[in-house]
Amino acid sequence: MTRLNPQTTPRHQLRAEKARRNKEAARNAFMEKKAGIDAMLSRLQGLSDDHFNAHPDEINWGDVGTLENYTSLLKRITNSAFGEGEHADG
Repeated sequence: MTRLNPQTTPRHQLRAEKARRNKEAARNAFMEKKAGIDAMLSRLQGLSDDHFNAHPDEINWGDVGTLENYTSLLKRITNSAFGEGEHADG
């Protein structure tokens, strides 16, 4: 990465370079967060495929409560992501 000399570089070039670096840093941070979400979704899908570690013949109301909690948390996320529920435009 080339550093611009603030003594010899016009101010508009310095601002443009700072804006470019800031945009690149934001893009990198976004992709890092997205990768984290993708990993969590993959783990959740695997857990769901395994019936959330509950054996179908041994499911009880505690298991239902656990899934109700997971559903509530995921609903908050999907409502926010899709502008639904309390996040819907009134």
